[in-house]
Amino acid sequence: MSHAARLPFFSLAPKSLHAMINLSKSVSQGAIGERLFELVNLRVSQVNGCGVCVDMHWRFLLKQGADPRHLNAIAGWREAPFFSARERAALAWADALNALPQRDDTDAAYLEVLEHFNETEIAELSYGVAAIRGWNVLNIALRNQIPEQPAPGF
Repeated sequence: MSHAARLPFFSLAPKSLHAMINLSKSVSQGAIGERLFELVNLRVSQVNGCGVCVDMHWRFLLKQGADPRHLNAIAGWREAPFFSARERAALAWADALNALPQRDDTDAAYLEVLEHFNETEIAELSYGVAAIRGWNVLNIALRNQIPEQPAPGF
């Protein structure tokens, strides 16, 4: 299997690219906050095996001052002591949504997320999961490569 990029999708569909960017930006600037949004992005990207997104969101979180040890523990967040009840509810909700449609265990996760988020926040969190899944699909299917050197500012 070749690991070369299949096509330069960023330049081929600029309207769609900007729509995805705007969706991600609106969630990151919304009620759930940028740090939590980035934690969810990192977790969903780990589960989906999107190296580009794992690399990018890990770097975003480091830039925000996150502890690298905490970030490394996101893959095992259920056993790690580093996450608040609110973060755990968001990560559980993200895991449940990301498993759809192969597995639908959203009932328990929804009850948990209701304890820590209002309806607007749950909607934004859900849009965030949908956005990162979309980015994961694009990057994996079209084999977007992790850059050797990140773009300046990232």
